[in-house]
Amino acid sequence: MIRKLMALFAIWLIIAQTPAYTQQTNLSVSGLIKDAEGKAYDLATVALFTSTDSVLVKTTFTERDGKFNFDHLKPGQYQIRVSAMGCVNYRSENFSLNSGSPTLQIKEVLLLPASKNLKEISITTQKAFVERKIDRTVVNVDALISNAGSTALDVLNNSPGISVDQNGVISLKGKQGVAIFIDDKPTYLSGADLESYLRSLPSSTLNQIEIMTNPPAKYDAAGTSGVINIKTKKSKQAGFNGGVNLSLNQGEMSRSNNSANFNYFKNKINFFSTFSYNLNNSFTDLDLNRTYKNEDESIKSYFNQNSYFKRHGNAFNLKTGFDYYASEKTTWGVVLTGMDRVSSSINDNVSNLLNPDRQPYSIIKAKNLDDIHYKNGAVNLNYRHKFDQTGKELTVDLDYLIYRNQTDQVYYNDTYAPDQSLTAQDRLNGNLPSHLDIYTAKSDYSHPLNKNWKLDAGVKTSYIKTDNTADYLYTINQTTTPDYEKSNHFIYKENINAAYLNLSKEGKRLSLQAGLRLENTVSNGHQLGNIIKPDSSFKRSYTSLFPTLYLSYKLDTAGTNLIDLNYGRRIDRPYYQDLNPFFSPLDKFTYYVGNPFLKPAFTQSLELSYTFKNMFTITLGYSKTKDDVNETIEIVDGIYYSRPGNLGKKTAKSISVDGGRDLTKWLNIHLHADYQNTQFATNFYTGFLQTTGNYFGTQATAQFKLGKDWNAELNYMYHNRFSDAQFIIGKLQATGAAVQKKLSPSTTLKLAVNDIFRTKIFTGVIDHLNLTDASWRNRNDSRTAVLSFSYRFGKAMNNLRKHNTTGAEAEQNRVKN
Repeated sequence: MIRKLMALFAIWLIIAQTPAYTQQTNLSVSGLIKDAEGKAYDLATVALFTSTDSVLVKTTFTERDGKFNFDHLKPGQYQIRVSAMGCVNYRSENFSLNSGSPTLQIKEVLLLPASKNLKEISITTQKAFVERKIDRTVVNVDALISNAGSTALDVLNNSPGISVDQNGVISLKGKQGVAIFIDDKPTYLSGADLESYLRSLPSSTLNQIEIMTNPPAKYDAAGTSGVINIKTKKSKQAGFNGGVNLSLNQGEMSRSNNSANFNYFKNKINFFSTFSYNLNNSFTDLDLNRTYKNEDESIKSYFNQNSYFKRHGNAFNLKTGFDYYASEKTTWGVVLTGMDRVSSSINDNVSNLLNPDRQPYSIIKAKNLDDIHYKNGAVNLNYRHKFDQTGKELTVDLDYLIYRNQTDQVYYNDTYAPDQSLTAQDRLNGNLPSHLDIYTAKSDYSHPLNKNWKLDAGVKTSYIKTDNTADYLYTINQTTTPDYEKSNHFIYKENINAAYLNLSKEGKRLSLQAGLRLENTVSNGHQLGNIIKPDSSFKRSYTSLFPTLYLSYKLDTAGTNLIDLNYGRRIDRPYYQDLNPFFSPLDKFTYYVGNPFLKPAFTQSLELSYTFKNMFTITLGYSKTKDDVNETIEIVDGIYYSRPGNLGKKTAKSISVDGGRDLTKWLNIHLHADYQNTQFATNFYTGFLQTTGNYFGTQATAQFKLGKDWNAELNYMYHNRFSDAQFIIGKLQATGAAVQKKLSPSTTLKLAVNDIFRTKIFTGVIDHLNLTDASWRNRNDSRTAVLSFSYRFGKAMNNLRKHNTTGAEAEQNRVKN
């Protein structure tokens, strides 16, 4: 397979360099921006649009001398638009670029301060909700009013093609196995830990969501369904400035997401900081129903359980750092991030055990208490050097991250007879400390070649060590003894070394990008034994190649009709906690168990898409996964065990449609829809498992301009009932609305109502169980009203540098918070 790909790559290189595509004219446009006093305007935003259909071509920022430049342009009609906070937006006259006039100098532009006398000529623009690039889709968080006052998890759920289930599992276009990055750094988290982490990040701290079904070679190869990169806001302003965002979220319970950021930039030092506080009160009302059968399929017994989880928690997040501009070409930086989260959960649980005639023969009432203290800290040292004005650049990142989690559990169980008389009592105490340390170092180099070609290369190494302990004590009849069945101590170490090459070209009609990434993984797991469990260990080592290829072809010179093709191979390494063979009880009938025998999953994917006027895109996709990792359920002697497992082969065929446009001056519509056929084939503990599922999901948003400084929004989401391996997921839908009032250029008030009709109730069936039928129904605090207030202060000019990336992208994504 690799030989075939390399041969294809070589053929592609030969074709791409033929005269039909290489003889380009390097067209460019430049200019000078000044303020009202005639001084050079540093870091104003300059955007280049096509004048025929107002399609955004490129954006840049002015340098310290107020100059800007766009190059490598194709012939056509263009327009320049300049904006800076506190100033009147500027829009140039239309101009032409062609081989006869390959360069153009825009006349000097003066940005005038916004005032009451100038409001009538001020031009306001709003970021598009979705932007498309050759290798990713970009979602602008602030473009949706309903994102205000919410969390990072809510923002993801509102993004096209992304869905979040009741357990916080994130899917992209109906497929799990998505790697979640924060500022190009992996979160290292999964499951409930990732859910908690994302719920602690206020949406006000987020800037963009980058959706990459097939990320370029620069990114770690993790994530069989792709990568979702959450880019946070870094204050990008000169002088001293910042902002405050406050919100109150009221449903059956109250929540709050608040943040503040500031930036100070003077001379060669730029200092920035963002602080956020999250208060979370929530509940989950979960019904589990199981029917146990005899060998002849007759009813043996029934099990009906209701679990009501009431959670309370608060989290503090801090991101701070500085950039030192040693020269015009060299920058040093330090970024510190940290989180401290304290949460508690009370689960009132009632389990009814019924005979075949549905008469109770035992009732168990449980109260389960969990106290969690989670801490995360990271330090990043970074360096950037520009060798010249052609774009030659070297970056270096050194990262150290720590995760500390202390969980204390107390589970009380009282057993009653049908007449409510107490027959037994027991208690389980758990002490679960978890330590994770991650070290990474990476370097990237970018080198423009002749014409429009560019070569990127890089190397990375990472070392991870996780140490997890579970100590359980079991008390019955006032006698306490160690519970060695559930107690454990697991140590895991992993080293990944990687290198990549990426070649790209921006052509007149054809744009190309091809990359190859090499990753070597060495891992060691050690499960320490106890009185009844033997000591065991494992070691794995493997090396893999991950090619990527992107082709983008404009069917016409204006780029109205665009064809894109991409191919990639990816890996899904097990989450660190999923390799941990601990027994984590939900109650005495339900356990979550790790699996140290998990193998990495490998996926190959191919996508073909057509885009019309950058407004409408239809995409066909195909992917094939080996050793797909998914949740598996096994029931033994009436006890429910949930553990991650490799499910053999998975094949997915999909079609998606995404589009948005202004229907009138006051109404914009955006629609996203996915259809996917998924097939699983694997050896399962109940026999050979072969399932087929057809997923359909849609998200629609309507945005209204109601008048001066008023905007409103309606949104709707839906997915059908579909089969996913061992599960049948019930249909789901929700409707929301929001309104925004701009009180001043720096102050905004927003109100949003989520799940207005309270239809967001998760249901499903667990299939392929041994002599058991099982289903669930899960309701949470989904109907809420969110009031948010935002205020910005200071002069807004974009900063010289935006270093949001570090070297620890893929590792962070494999930690469960």
